[in-house]
Amino acid sequence: MKFLSCCLAVGFAFFLLSVASAADNDTPGWAPAAMLQVKRIGVVQVSPDGRQAAFTVRRAIIEEGKSEYLTHIWLADTKGEKFWQLTQGEKSCDEPQWSPDGNTIAFISKREGKANLWLIAVSGGEAKQLTKTPGDVSSFRWSPHGSTIAFTAIDPKTNAEKNSERDKNDARVVDEDIKRQRLYVVEVKESTETDERRQLTEGELNVAIDSARPGKAAFDWSPDGKTIAFAHTTTPQPDHWPSADLSLIDVASKKITTLLGTPAAEGSPRYSPSGDTIAFVGSDNPPTWAGRRRIYVLPATGGVPRALAETADDFGRYSELIGWTENGTELLYSEIQGLEWKLLAMPLNGPPRLISNGSGMSLSGAALNHSRTMVGFGFETSSQPVEAYVSSLKDWKAVAVSRVNRDLPTMAMPKTEAIHWKSGEFEIEGLLTYPLDYKPGTKYPLLVIAHGGPMGAFTRTCDASPGTYPVAAFAARGYCILRPNVRGSSGYGAKMRFANHKDWGGGDYRDLLAGVDHVIGLGVADGERMGIMGWSYGGFMTSWTITQTNRFKAASVGAGVTNLVSFTGTADIPSFLPDYFGGEFWDQPQLYEKHSAMFHVRGVKTPTLVQHGEKDERVPLSQGLEFYNALKRQGCPTKMVIYPRTPHGIEEPALLLDCMQRNLEWFDQHLRCK
Repeated sequence: MKFLSCCLAVGFAFFLLSVASAADNDTPGWAPAAMLQVKRIGVVQVSPDGRQAAFTVRRAIIEEGKSEYLTHIWLADTKGEKFWQLTQGEKSCDEPQWSPDGNTIAFISKREGKANLWLIAVSGGEAKQLTKTPGDVSSFRWSPHGSTIAFTAIDPKTNAEKNSERDKNDARVVDEDIKRQRLYVVEVKESTETDERRQLTEGELNVAIDSARPGKAAFDWSPDGKTIAFAHTTTPQPDHWPSADLSLIDVASKKITTLLGTPAAEGSPRYSPSGDTIAFVGSDNPPTWAGRRRIYVLPATGGVPRALAETADDFGRYSELIGWTENGTELLYSEIQGLEWKLLAMPLNGPPRLISNGSGMSLSGAALNHSRTMVGFGFETSSQPVEAYVSSLKDWKAVAVSRVNRDLPTMAMPKTEAIHWKSGEFEIEGLLTYPLDYKPGTKYPLLVIAHGGPMGAFTRTCDASPGTYPVAAFAARGYCILRPNVRGSSGYGAKMRFANHKDWGGGDYRDLLAGVDHVIGLGVADGERMGIMGWSYGGFMTSWTITQTNRFKAASVGAGVTNLVSFTGTADIPSFLPDYFGGEFWDQPQLYEKHSAMFHVRGVKTPTLVQHGEKDERVPLSQGLEFYNALKRQGCPTKMVIYPRTPHGIEEPALLLDCMQRNLEWFDQHLRCK
């Protein structure tokens, strides 16, 4: 089945629009079902010769018995004149990487069950499976000469474990028999009939996976192809990231040498073009969840690392180190600055400099090509969906090389602008989206969306992109929407990011209310018709807010932290809140109770929708159930929706559509009528 074949595209669009029409027949613009048609661009990789770019396109599929996302690899010429689809089929193909000679693209796919490495000629033809690992491949990187690929894969189940499962005698001991990520190499050759991978790491060493970076590989080849520098942790468990250290492995002998093993967390190693220096990202010491991160360099043979200049955000938690420039004098990185993701260069000596330009545009998925001459990335604005772009590093000029969202329904986009207000010692920034039919002098119902993290931040992503809270659909229904970057957010420096320590629901809550009052003062919002919502930490902010004030007439709590005590004992990151609150809850129970919505829930009257994933390990389902039952037992209007198979974020498009639609209906029910 060809991806984006004419009949499928038309049929899918007809399905979504028919759903939209049935559910939202009085909506003049974007509706949740139509928003699901917005495609996402993944990593954008420019070929070594700079003539072509490979990128992924992800789209939603909702058919009878099917609700999933399908990702395929596309190619484009870097002049922006044409683009075409490279991979086909009903299984996703992701994480494309060019071979050093530019003739082949390797990618990850589950075409034969497990996630494995595949190769496809750039000229086209059938893809060939390179690996047949029993555990899923998670990241990979070509060797400099293209003869070998290094990759990571999770430990498979043992025969004893499979037999125990078969016999229903598979009790699991917590924190024992942990499956770890291992580093392998495999030779690239014409015949792929046999899988001759070599395992390089073993024992209790877990090779780190950097999920925030294109390619996800927390390792790098030396220019001569003899050594791999890699980051590793004690286990793959998310709470163990502070244990990250750097080591070198000799590919031929498998001998491992410690490069850096300090109490800080080190990651993202990158060899310089000459091979004599390694750059990496280091945390503060000891590591903290919202802490500072710096770019360091040290000799490839080991030694004392040297910190480079601070970034604008003190290298915040969501910044990404991309790689070295061609001459080895600078390092490329991207980070949030205010409301935008930007691309910057960090010299070995001196302050960083901005590379990307284009005010109002937010960058994503930046990747450096093999020759270090060009960079690929996604670009989007509040009113324009993401597309693939490329630029030369010598002379920055962002060139659009895709138009995969050109066939979206022709519907008006709301106006979104940056606004600022004062709250205590901080100037707070946020995004204000106006109703689609906005008329100056008219006051509209206001919806406030709180972001997650709390180190997250709102940026200028497209308002029509699908998400748990459908901004464009809200605007089409006549709402104004405020998305504030309260204290604790990334993109505004370490002081701002640390300002909510021991104070969740304190200064951040005052920032949010100050933003609400500012929008009311602008004459845009009707202060008598306001709603609030948020997911994860945004869910905390929402649950907290309605225990402190009755100003909001409706709320939606998504995967919210509602009880700091029970959260710490059940989440997969038990060190998270002790870090933020300066100690364990048993040492200072009053502080945890003081900042928990559950301990202030008496008397809440705000009608509240609670949404939660059934398989959420980050914020367990019990957090939502506690809050829902407390509201229900007090007679507060409430409804709880549990999404099956769902972890911390909704991963199935049909369930996401349900989530968006329920939020729209909930606020319509409680705010649309005066």
